[in-house]
Amino acid sequence: MHVMKNLQDWLPKILSFVLLGAGWVMNRYWLAFQQAAWIPVVWYVLAYLPVAWPVFKDAAKAFAQKDFFNEFSLMIIASIGAFCIGEYPEAVAVMLFYAIGEQLQDKAVERSRRNIRDLLAMHPDRVRVVRDSQTLEAKPEEVQPGEILSVAVGEKVCLDGALLDEAASLDTAALTGESLPRYIRQGEEVPAGCLVLDHAIRLKVLRPYNMSALAKMAKMVEEASKRKAPTELFLRRIARIYTPVVMGLAVLVMAVPALFSLVANYHYDFSVWLYRALVFLVISCPCALVVSIPLTYFAGIGMASRRGILFKGGNGLDAAYKVDSIVFDKTGTLTQGRFRVCALTSMQSEGEGRLLSALASAENTSRHPLAQAVVEYAKKHSAVLFQPERIEEKAGGGILAEFDTGQPAFRQVVAGSAAWLKECGIEMPDLPGLSARTVVFCGIDGVFSGWVELADLPKEDAASAMQELRGLGVNPLAVLSGDHPQVAEALASQVGVERAYGGLLPQDKVVYLQKFKQEGHNVAFVGDGINDSPVLASSSLGIAMGAMGSDAAIETADVVLQTDRLSSLPLVFRIARNTRRTVWENVILAFGIKILVMVLGVLGVASLWMAVFADSGVALLAVLNSVRGVWLRKK
Repeated sequence: MHVMKNLQDWLPKILSFVLLGAGWVMNRYWLAFQQAAWIPVVWYVLAYLPVAWPVFKDAAKAFAQKDFFNEFSLMIIASIGAFCIGEYPEAVAVMLFYAIGEQLQDKAVERSRRNIRDLLAMHPDRVRVVRDSQTLEAKPEEVQPGEILSVAVGEKVCLDGALLDEAASLDTAALTGESLPRYIRQGEEVPAGCLVLDHAIRLKVLRPYNMSALAKMAKMVEEASKRKAPTELFLRRIARIYTPVVMGLAVLVMAVPALFSLVANYHYDFSVWLYRALVFLVISCPCALVVSIPLTYFAGIGMASRRGILFKGGNGLDAAYKVDSIVFDKTGTLTQGRFRVCALTSMQSEGEGRLLSALASAENTSRHPLAQAVVEYAKKHSAVLFQPERIEEKAGGGILAEFDTGQPAFRQVVAGSAAWLKECGIEMPDLPGLSARTVVFCGIDGVFSGWVELADLPKEDAASAMQELRGLGVNPLAVLSGDHPQVAEALASQVGVERAYGGLLPQDKVVYLQKFKQEGHNVAFVGDGINDSPVLASSSLGIAMGAMGSDAAIETADVVLQTDRLSSLPLVFRIARNTRRTVWENVILAFGIKILVMVLGVLGVASLWMAVFADSGVALLAVLNSVRGVWLRKK
């Protein structure tokens, strides 16, 4: 089927080429072909129509939309003009090589799109689902949350699920770009798109197929090509103005010598200057820019997708190119986000058991990493947890939980920062020794009752990533945290970040980000997607890390990193810079060669053949540079 489609696409070009070649041979060796004027005309018209007819149809569609100045009209005017002055082979060549160039460009674009489709076509058409103790085959779209999937070794997971087996080794390269296998423990989430490596696994489906990580990724990549970069839109506007301008200049190429001949002793040959104007028209075709620039952005988005980096459009690539400063969230971004309880201190006579039970009961429904660490610690120490009747949670502050008087030995628990406890009417003692630690304070029934101390280590690649970013000229780097200022400063010192600001609520982070902008910086914000939507939206470039499960982050961020590794962050800016560089290389290449041939054409040095080859050649070079330039550069 694919071979037949290729043959159909190329058949008109092959036919036109054969007829053109045969016409050239007959013109040299067949006397009747030279003497009968109508034979060459008919022959070359037959050679012209197979490649010209699609261009005429495209021009008609453009005219119907009131788009009169485009590459189709340029090629039609140039080729018909060549027929009018008797340059039949060149008239056919104009259209033939334009059609061949367009065909090769289409193939390059299709190849780039196919790479993206192959990347996203990562699930089988059927899955094995366990129903009523029987393993049945079903379409992924038919499987409901809560059902059990069986996935064999070498198969790809096509729905997000929780691992029911003790452990498994998965290849996540297609999703995250990481080459090393990922080790998943029982109960942890297995995202769609992973490849099972060591043994067959069972999964409990967490969400429908259309809400899976893979489906979100597919939707983002599909929509990315529709979001145009400012550079792309600017160059498209130029192309729209450029075409009527060059048509006007071509008219002047014919008209100015004619006017000059009226006032000076100069013999004006209409056919000579029409020929030169046609050379001008052919070489001025903007297809090199119209095709190569969108393709460059598409290639950049495609390369990033293969590395686990999802740009939501060409506008994200342009924004990343301009970034000169980055602000980081702390927890889960610069740190591992896996807190461990280091110490538990009770200020009440009831002891640590009641404090731990109260803290964990209040935090049990929260998704915050600190809360989850406290609950995990409580379960390990067999603390009794109670279900609260009412919960009030404040982003960046803490939680207030109220309980049924008939169950626990407490009615109200307030957990969180010192400021939150004070806001809830709990008097806080002076605790200077805790200023540089991550602490969750607790008040029970209106009385300060104690605290829990937690530790979170920086990510292993944080320091090297910061160094690499500075090497790219991205500076200053800063961290904004809801944690105590001294905790933020200690982390910043460890990983090599110049500025650190702590004790901030989500709205405070927006204020600090605006201060960076007022200093003249184009600021990117990098967060894990939890409570970060306001500051992601306020930044010049919002980057959500490891946030495929966070709908708010995906909706707000310009870029989503599917891995939690900071080492992928410098690649965002390398790809953006390579993309922008390739765009301007194509602009300079196209305009440079075109202007040179235009000048040679006006001077009578360049022929229509030269214009045809130069136009098709520069378009193909620009397309190849678009596809290869972004993908091959390392720096």
